[in-house]
Amino acid sequence: MSAPALLSPHFTLAELTTTQQRNLDNTPGADELANLSLLANETLEPVRALLGAMHVNSGFRSRAVNAAVGGVPTSQHCLGLACDFVPLSHGLVEAMDLIVGSWIVFDQLIYEFGSWVHVSHAPAGRAPRRQVLMIGKWTANKYVAFNASKLS
Repeated sequence: MSAPALLSPHFTLAELTTTQQRNLDNTPGADELANLSLLANETLEPVRALLGAMHVNSGFRSRAVNAAVGGVPTSQHCLGLACDFVPLSHGLVEAMDLIVGSWIVFDQLIYEFGSWVHVSHAPAGRAPRRQVLMIGKWTANKYVAFNASKLS
């Protein structure tokens, strides 16, 4: 049995491409694979160094997988530039606050539905936006600026 393909010291290709939509192909192309490596090394590794271990819910999504899970057509997941995760030793709000207050470079950081954190890396040639958002029942399922006081 061969070792899993590592994209970075702590993240494997399998971990960032696994999907519950097992009947759909979720194989990244060369560009998406390069983006996954960038995401893993420049965004996820620093987040892991800050927060500790995390469970990855979703990384790369093919267009078909993205549609099947109800993702927006412009999702950075389809480019291999986004990851949804749950930190194992911090709450979601605490994780958001720690990342925002850190030196970590990110494009978007989103508190999603009270269930996970979405983090993305900016596409090549575009400066990171450092958008900090939330979506869920508190926002009528629309993206708005993150405000932890609105979560109760």
